[in-house]
Amino acid sequence: MQILAQLIASGIAVGMIYGVIAFGYQLTFATSKTLNFGQGEALMLGSLVGLTVVTFTGYWIMLPIVLAFGLLQGAVVERLGVRQAIRTKSEAGWIMATIALGIIFKNLAENIWGRDALKFPSPLPEAPLSFMGVNVLPMEVVIVFGALGMMLLVELFNRRSIYGKAVVATANDRDAAGLMGINTSLVITFSYSLSSMTAAFAGVLVAPVTLTGASMGGALGLKAFAVAIIGGLSSGMGVVVGGLILGITETLTGYYLSTGYKDVPGLVLLLLVLSFKPSGLFGSATIKKV
Repeated sequence: MQILAQLIASGIAVGMIYGVIAFGYQLTFATSKTLNFGQGEALMLGSLVGLTVVTFTGYWIMLPIVLAFGLLQGAVVERLGVRQAIRTKSEAGWIMATIALGIIFKNLAENIWGRDALKFPSPLPEAPLSFMGVNVLPMEVVIVFGALGMMLLVELFNRRSIYGKAVVATANDRDAAGLMGINTSLVITFSYSLSSMTAAFAGVLVAPVTLTGASMGGALGLKAFAVAIIGGLSSGMGVVVGGLILGITETLTGYYLSTGYKDVPGLVLLLLVLSFKPSGLFGSATIKKV
């Protein structure tokens, strides 16, 4: 039972990283019905930029710098890869453009920081904390509460601020929001900035307990996309629950079966959700008039 509790605790930390990246997918899908398939590379760039800055500023001063970088990087992705595709209503356009930009960002990272995995300094002691027989790294606790805090702050911004209400209005009906005087193009750019900011934040959360490098974003971005589909692209609760399901399932499978099979249950769950509830476990199906 103690081993099971330990595995679940580790799975929760992993799952919350998936959840906060998946939350970024949800932000862009809500406003523009598009996704940034380079979301994993936004996480990777955030962690590598953070690694460069942290040696001069320390971890906590580095955080706002990385968040600002994430905002800028997301705006660049929307401007170069998505805006024209939305204007011409080309679904293949934004898919291929965001994938291409992700590859470009990865190649840039390889040329700047190299291909080797790099150690990210932890701001907290690396000795585990013991709670009822379960060992938890202090940074894993920060991951869980930091991810939840980031998602909560974005939701509060959307619900309480005038600019956030413009985001919500665009998400509900982009055409109607435009008729009411809301600059929907700017809102979509902002949603991409928020999306990349959350991914960059996830990068500097997870890097101290793993290793950072140019290749770290691909797998995390793909798994977060699976989480977004499993939980539902229209549900904030869904990405949290979906992340926890996938994270815990992976750790249990890796221990009780083999680490070579840890990705299989999540993919099986993804296929089942797509087959029986395409809108996700917590998503709601919409009726579109044609």
